Amino acid sequence: MKAQRDIQLAEIAFVRILIPFILGILIGEQMNTSRLTSWILFSTIISLTLLTLVNILYLKIKAYKFKAAIGLAIGLTIALIGTLRYHSNKFRFHIDNQKYKYKKYIKITVTDEPIFRKKVWRFRAAENQLMVSIKVQDSASLKIEYGDQLVIPIQSKVITGVLNPAEFDYKTWLARQQIYHQTFLQQAQIIKLHKNLGNRIQAYAFKLRRAQVDFYRKVIKDKDCFSIAATLILGYRAELAQDTFDVYAKTGTIHVLSVSGMHVGLIYIIIDQIMFYMKGKRWLSVLKASVIITLIWFYALVTGFSPSVLRSAVMLSAFILTKLLNRHGNSYNIISFAAFCLLVYDPFLIWDAGFQLSFLAVLGLIYLQPIIRQSYQVKNKWLEKLWSAIAMSTAAQIATYPLSIYYFHQFPVYFLISNLFIIVPSALLMYLGIFMLVFRIETLAPAFELLVKFMNTGLGMIAKIPFANITGIWINPTQFFLLSIALFLLIYALQHQLKQLLLVSLLLFLIFQSSLSYQKYQSKHQKLIICFGLPKNYALALISGTKAILITDLDSGQRDFLIHVKPALDQYKIVEIKFKDANKTGVHPSILKKIKASLIPIH
Repeated sequence: MKAQRDIQLAEIAFVRILIPFILGILIGEQMNTSRLTSWILFSTIISLTLLTLVNILYLKIKAYKFKAAIGLAIGLTIALIGTLRYHSNKFRFHIDNQKYKYKKYIKITVTDEPIFRKKVWRFRAAENQLMVSIKVQDSASLKIEYGDQLVIPIQSKVITGVLNPAEFDYKTWLARQQIYHQTFLQQAQIIKLHKNLGNRIQAYAFKLRRAQVDFYRKVIKDKDCFSIAATLILGYRAELAQDTFDVYAKTGTIHVLSVSGMHVGLIYIIIDQIMFYMKGKRWLSVLKASVIITLIWFYALVTGFSPSVLRSAVMLSAFILTKLLNRHGNSYNIISFAAFCLLVYDPFLIWDAGFQLSFLAVLGLIYLQPIIRQSYQVKNKWLEKLWSAIAMSTAAQIATYPLSIYYFHQFPVYFLISNLFIIVPSALLMYLGIFMLVFRIETLAPAFELLVKFMNTGLGMIAKIPFANITGIWINPTQFFLLSIALFLLIYALQHQLKQLLLVSLLLFLIFQSSLSYQKYQSKHQKLIICFGLPKNYALALISGTKAILITDLDSGQRDFLIHVKPALDQYKIVEIKFKDANKTGVHPSILKKIKASLIPIH
């Protein structure tokens, strides 16, 4: 029994490594002083030395009697390593801004793929903790590429924090990427010095993807179809229209537009089927595994090594290798190995919403899909395939549900219909698009466009069905925690038929729902004035209950309203908004512009 337990623990070795490593990263974020880092480094060295001695003298000192204590020591050491990895990555970008105090110009290097939109180049200069925007005449007049070294004037500004309630925290989002300043420049202020100073592999990846994007741009005439092709297959989202993005978001199919595990999985399936004959002899199996892994990583290269593709590439590579070695690979161990590798490379990925949702979706497929699928037996072959697809979609949706509503404040009601609808078209588009790229067959472009239009039209129709999307769902961190724990306990209790645990989960759901009901009650009796801080416009909301009078020069379709104003009104559960022009209210616009962002209760 004890031996069996040890085998089971060995099968999830990376799960046991990943958990303390993540805890170490989270602890590291709370430590802002470099002095503590030196103490942690010293503690880590001592701990590793002691664990090495214990391992060498394991039998002599009868260490097997203290397995629990040794396991705890190993966990603490891994947590310390996680903290150190966080700070080593953080201080790698740290610079003394005072050294630029008396300089007029600085050298910067483009450290990501520049995006060109509306005559503006936008990119990061991570070593300088800077987000750069350059206004140009057109993309040809000043071409910016990854690895370019530029000379720019020093006129950067510290990125401001949140100015309005419920506004997206752009400052924190950039800080997770070690960006703390931004600058807006004109083309005439820029001097290009050198090229190709970045990582050669990354530079080649961006260059390769750009060539494939240009091919799609050439052969696919319809702009929307081109943007879908570039996004779906290559992960290039710079030219994706907001309307198209909204349709996919409302129908719960946004994962199709994020190159991830589904896309890598489809590639694996087709390559595996093509090479079906390579089995039997050992050397053929090794050759097959090598070819598949190489092609998967080449696809990751073409997509610019996005985190979601990297996660899938690492997972599939581990799965193929364990299969090759004739070992039973534990799914949780494989996904933990992938997460660990990515977090060692970049600890800040732990706060990336895409990273979190991607791993949760995979966990849902591993744990929940078999439970849902086995809950109802289908004998018909085709109905069984349909039921399997339903189980897969439901499992992923349940697993990501709490985090989705916490980040995006909406829930797609008809996600099952929309996901079942796009299964075949998205797979066909994936294979057709890759076939076009590999063999440069331009004659397939019309068929590709027709299939994209069919998929977009279908999703558009689903999005227009009444109550297709529940919006305005706002939960705080405590409510998110309650919902997540309650959902997990409910699933576990139902699976193992544990009545007491089921009651606990239902109690947590009741507490969660009660807190939402209390918020709703408060919203019906609220009286507030919100003075919004906007870059160029003005807005003042007079709120009474769930109604609001908005004195502003914006309308409901403008970007500044959707980004800065609407989230706050949604959070306060406003269902009726009356727009008023300041000139008709007697309030002078200049007064509104001078009011700083604040939240003032009316007594």
